[in-house]
Amino acid sequence: MRKYFGTDGIRRIANTELTPELVYKVAKAGAYVLSKHTDHTPTILIGRDTRRSGTLIESAMVAGFLSYGANVKLLGVIPTPAVAYLTRKLNADASVVISASHNTFEFNGIKYFSNKGMKIPDTLEEEIEEMMDSGKLEEMTAVNDKIGISEYSFELINEYIYFFRKHFDEIIEQNITKDFIVGIDTANGATSVVAEKVFQALGIPYKIINNEPDGININENCGSTHLEGLKKFVLEHKLSLGIAYDGDGDRCLAIDEKGNEIDGDKLLAIISNNLREEKKLKQDTIVATVMSNLGLNKYAKENGLELIQTKVGDRYVLEQMLKQGFNLGGEQSGHIILLDYNPTGDGILTSLMLIKAMLESKKKASELGNLVKLYPQVLINAKVSSDKKYDYEKNAKIKEAIEQLEKEFDGNGRVLIRPSGTEPLVRVMIEGEDQNDITKKAKEMAKIIEETLK
Repeated sequence: MRKYFGTDGIRRIANTELTPELVYKVAKAGAYVLSKHTDHTPTILIGRDTRRSGTLIESAMVAGFLSYGANVKLLGVIPTPAVAYLTRKLNADASVVISASHNTFEFNGIKYFSNKGMKIPDTLEEEIEEMMDSGKLEEMTAVNDKIGISEYSFELINEYIYFFRKHFDEIIEQNITKDFIVGIDTANGATSVVAEKVFQALGIPYKIINNEPDGININENCGSTHLEGLKKFVLEHKLSLGIAYDGDGDRCLAIDEKGNEIDGDKLLAIISNNLREEKKLKQDTIVATVMSNLGLNKYAKENGLELIQTKVGDRYVLEQMLKQGFNLGGEQSGHIILLDYNPTGDGILTSLMLIKAMLESKKKASELGNLVKLYPQVLINAKVSSDKKYDYEKNAKIKEAIEQLEKEFDGNGRVLIRPSGTEPLVRVMIEGEDQNDITKKAKEMAKIIEETLK
């Protein structure tokens, strides 16, 4: 069990749990682990979202890096994928994003990226943790002219804007019409500094909401985790499409012109369809997690595509893509990875790929959304003994119950059982055609697991 890092970096309440002292140690240890094989003074980029605690965490992070002897470029408020992109473009040795993504403002977090612009693997996070607790950090203190230097590099965000112009300028110019208007919700987060500039640069007509961050209102009843306001906005203004980003800008969900949600599974289908028409979908394959809807699986089969599913977490999706040479993957949450463009989820990129698919096909968002028929899903938590939550796979009674249920579904339903990583719970997720039926079955399955593993 890791002590500091979770499934997506370190994420805690700022200044009480994620203290400046802890951040300093994370920075110093991280600088060592990520640059120990280099023969030059390492350069590390730092970006952050709009949380009030961002500059506090940033200051401690800078101190840790400079104390080790690394140089720092401060990017200011900038989306996570922009940091990933710039890390590769500038040949930096590593980068850090200070963000708690879709969480409320009192949280903050630290995500490390390698020199390839990818989230670092579990093994490196574990090595950073070992170094933090080893008592060796004081030995790695730079002195005299070896102390690092930091500089403000806010202008580098223009490189990210140019990245979109380079890839989408011509496509948009050839296909855009004046009556095609997009609603944008930046969640008062990191995309608030750049989304509007990208849409202006590409000449896409838009209306924007939740674009006035005050350090506290990030994700507050807005963005990809709260789509109600965007839905209302799209319908009131009769917009062609609504797009919502999360706090750090690596996710995107959408609302069609009728007010219906286009989730990550539907986005994967729409983008895969567009890429395949252009013969750009590598190996005709989509990579998703086990939490993706059965409807995506059926879409893939009906259209001659392969769907590969990984465990939950975008890092595992990316690992599979890199391992087998695929270029499209993602999660239901709207974390879509387009590896031909950027090695991490990119909300703005995802939204532009959706717009591209709409314009080139001359179809409305609702028509494209209908590519996938989503099945109802139910998630029930079974409370079990902490030391027994991994035993469900070996228990004959539970295995038999799962097999019987899958037999009943006969391909029109799905059972997914997985233990919680942090709590004494086993999560029971069931999909099927009838909401009431699968709710009943999920409760029955959870009861069997609780009674067997108590």
